[in-house]
Amino acid sequence: MRPFLLLSSRAEDLAAEEEYGSFLRCTGLEEHELRRIRLERGPLPDLELDRYAGIVLGGGPFNSSDPDAEKSAVQRRVEADLARLLDEVVARDVPFLGACYGIGTLGTHQGGVVDRTYGEPISAVRVRLTPEGLVDPLLAGMPAEFEAFVGHKEACRVLPPSATLLAGSAGCPVQMFRVGRNVYATQFHPELDVPGLITRVHVYQHAGYFDPGELSELVDGIRTAVVTEPGRILATFVARYG
Repeated sequence: MRPFLLLSSRAEDLAAEEEYGSFLRCTGLEEHELRRIRLERGPLPDLELDRYAGIVLGGGPFNSSDPDAEKSAVQRRVEADLARLLDEVVARDVPFLGACYGIGTLGTHQGGVVDRTYGEPISAVRVRLTPEGLVDPLLAGMPAEFEAFVGHKEACRVLPPSATLLAGSAGCPVQMFRVGRNVYATQFHPELDVPGLITRVHVYQHAGYFDPGELSELVDGIRTAVVTEPGRILATFVARYG
C-alpha cells in the first residue's frame, strides 16, 4: 500500500507530536504508512503525488485571513507552498483532507471568503450533515448529527463556488465541504479526543484562543465532553483511498 502524507505546521513539538499521534490513532496507520512533513521547518519539497495514497493537512495557529503585513515570513512561505500544492491537488482531484487550517487554505485557494465572522471558542459543538453530506462516501455511516471539537478564530463565511457543503453547525455554517470528488476540508478537528484537546489548550493557552486565566475551567469543561464520531471520517478516508 502506498503511504499517506501528513502535512503539519505546528512549531511546538508537544502539539506536533500529539497531532501526529492522533492521526495515527484515528486512521489506524503505522508511522511508516503515515509519513509526515513539518512545513514550518523548511520549504515543502517537490512531491510526486502518485507516490501517496492521499494527503492530510493538520491544523495550527496560522490564520489565512490575517493581513499579510501581520503574517510571519514562515507563515507566508507555508501558505505559498500549500497554494502550489493545492493547484495540483485540485486539478488532479488527488485525495486530500484538510482539518481546521484546511478550511482556510482550501477555501481561500478556491475563491471562498474566509474571515473571523464565524470563529468558535474551544468546545464541543453539534455538527449537522447537509443532504449532500448524508450521501457523501467519506461520511458513510456517520450519524446526521454528531459532536465534534472546534476552536478557531476564522472560518469560511462564503463557500467557494467550486465546493459542495457537507456539514455545518449553529455557530459556523461551513463545517465541512468537498471540491471535486476527492478533495475535502473540515473546520472541526476529526482527529481530536479529550486528552489531545487538553494537551493543545495547555500548549496554546497564550495564543489568543481564550483568556489564560480560564484554563482550568476550560479543561474541566472539555473533560465532560463526549466526542466519539469524527475520527471515523479519517478511518474512512484511509479505507477509501488506501
